[in-house]
Amino acid sequence: MWTTKADEGMWLPYLIGKNIQDMQNKGFRLTAEDVYSANHSSLKDAIVQFGGGCTAELISSQGLLLTNHHCGYGNIADLSTVENNYLEDGFWAKSLSEEIPAPGLTVKFLVSMEDVTDFVLPKKAYKSQEEKEKAMEPVIDKITKDASGGGKYVAQVRSFFNGNQYFLFVYQIYTDVRLVATPPNALGKYGGDTDNWMWPRHTADFSIFRIYADKNNQPAPYNPDNVPFKPKHYLPVSIKGVKESDYTMIMGYPGRTNRYATSYELDMAINEVNPSIVKVREEKLAIMRKYMNEDEAVKLKLASKYAQIANYWKYFIGQTEQLKKQRVIAKKQKEEKEYIQWVASQGMNTNLMKEFEGSINQYKPYAKSVVYLSEAFYGSTLSRLGALAKQLETTLSNKKTDQAALDKQIASLKQIRQSLMEDFVYDVEKETFAAMTEMIYQDLPKNQLPDVYEKVIFPVYGKNSEQTYHKYANYVFKNTFLLDEVKFEKFCAHPSLNELKADPAVIYASSFVNNFEQNIQSRLNTYNSEKADLSHEYTAGLLKRNKGKLMYPDANSTMRVTYGSVKSYKPQDAVFYDYKTYMDGLLAKYQPGDLEFDLPQDFINLAESGDFGRYADETGNMPVNFISNNDITGGNSGSPVINGKGELVGLAFDGNWEAMSGDISFDQEFKRTICVDTRFILWLIEKYGKANNLIKEMDIRH
Repeated sequence: MWTTKADEGMWLPYLIGKNIQDMQNKGFRLTAEDVYSANHSSLKDAIVQFGGGCTAELISSQGLLLTNHHCGYGNIADLSTVENNYLEDGFWAKSLSEEIPAPGLTVKFLVSMEDVTDFVLPKKAYKSQEEKEKAMEPVIDKITKDASGGGKYVAQVRSFFNGNQYFLFVYQIYTDVRLVATPPNALGKYGGDTDNWMWPRHTADFSIFRIYADKNNQPAPYNPDNVPFKPKHYLPVSIKGVKESDYTMIMGYPGRTNRYATSYELDMAINEVNPSIVKVREEKLAIMRKYMNEDEAVKLKLASKYAQIANYWKYFIGQTEQLKKQRVIAKKQKEEKEYIQWVASQGMNTNLMKEFEGSINQYKPYAKSVVYLSEAFYGSTLSRLGALAKQLETTLSNKKTDQAALDKQIASLKQIRQSLMEDFVYDVEKETFAAMTEMIYQDLPKNQLPDVYEKVIFPVYGKNSEQTYHKYANYVFKNTFLLDEVKFEKFCAHPSLNELKADPAVIYASSFVNNFEQNIQSRLNTYNSEKADLSHEYTAGLLKRNKGKLMYPDANSTMRVTYGSVKSYKPQDAVFYDYKTYMDGLLAKYQPGDLEFDLPQDFINLAESGDFGRYADETGNMPVNFISNNDITGGNSGSPVINGKGELVGLAFDGNWEAMSGDISFDQEFKRTICVDTRFILWLIEKYGKANNLIKEMDIRH
């Protein structure tokens, strides 16, 4: 139990020496120091966390950065206008002067990491994880301060194995990042929601950026005088291609897994949490889609938000389906039974699983309310603004107003409002507000609802009909100062408690926030606290039981290494999925005018000409995507797929439907990573984008 299967594992690069023999046996030709070193250049120096939620890799000595199209999507959309629609038309900079600054985009380099468990963990015992973590705070603060180099670096101490191990991470962050190239959205997102999480795939999911630095190669805010960053290491790009069973390694920043979860947690996810998330997001997407289909400007404005909501809408559908199909709960129950038998032999706590069950049963009746608060209430921009504005109440209620504190709160409200209004579409938001308000009333237990329904909505707008919520939404949107620029600025200049408390959006938000704080938050806090204690104890037991064996911690947005091979698979009886797809398959999916499967005519002409040059494989056809059995999750998007020689052969961009349970349970038979073939990327850059300047920058290996 809990020892890893072949190709499973998100390994810490700092400890990769423990895996290096296995990696080399599978085809890796480099050393552990070539993967991670704090003293000389290594593969880790070519990998960055991109924008806080993706991965990217350096592919030239001039700071050229490759990531997914869907990782750069928000930045590309922000830089696009109806006149210069880079999202729809693509963009290919032919010189440094044409590259476009992407405001707010950052990349983060890992400088070093270190095990600080012995320094951080207190010597004395504490009643709870919460108390222990509070005692650890001053120690962690000192460690991170000492490691920050006087502000040159960002240092963080992160918990692993549910608080049983701690590592210090030191990062350097670059803030001048510029858009260099992107294919048209029709190629970068080819297949849309239909193909998302699916294989076979035919998507050009890549975009290219460049890191800029000052003349000393150090981080600097955007400045026209900044120069291309010179990395310690960058990846050569192979056009030799991949074959079945070839070694593949992926390095990146996987976001979150929960593989040490109990069967009780999974039961709640399958039956309460996941269906609630899916239902709310489905409604929001339907509303957005209606307006996006009617107006090109709205489509562009909402493109990034829609993609983000849709991605995990489909993810939770797939996760639930595969958890059931693979009978993961039954597998977990078997593991837990074996674990308790071992615990009994060690004289340890045999009631642990019953304690898990009791804690979850106490919380489960409130799980949907917590999801709906996050997804439905805060899923409305106006609701979020109302909740933010409500925070001013305490400050304004004080007889002696703390002017400095008030000014800080007002500045924060203005800044967040400005950010939220960037993709605000009035009619979309109003309909969403009405739909979410109705859904919350219809779906949640009546004793968990806020009083705004009985005290405000129903007495004025009638009892719970569809028109009730539309009329109420019309009133709130028309009368709140939060959506009126003049009234909002006037309020910020002269904040009034009476005006704040009379605002309909603030009244609405206050009802929800107060209800949560009074009736639900304590139950959520109790559950989270109990879960932290129980999970810590459970994982400590697993580590003790498997002492001397390789175990990897759950993903937590820190750099990881996963290694495996190119591998086809059989998703079901009589069906075989090859490891690669070709241009022929891409063209076969083409549907003129379709939202997901349309293609630019100039791309079709080029593809049909067969002008693939040195990027064609031995059959003369153009490879497009391939799959490997590497172990990835969200956050790995944009990660490099590296061959045994340390060369880039692909770009990871998705997982497959049959293994959507992978964040909770690794499935050796079905788990696959979907990748863009580097040959397809380079062909598009050279032949379609005609950006030979970028090709010349790279170290291309045959």
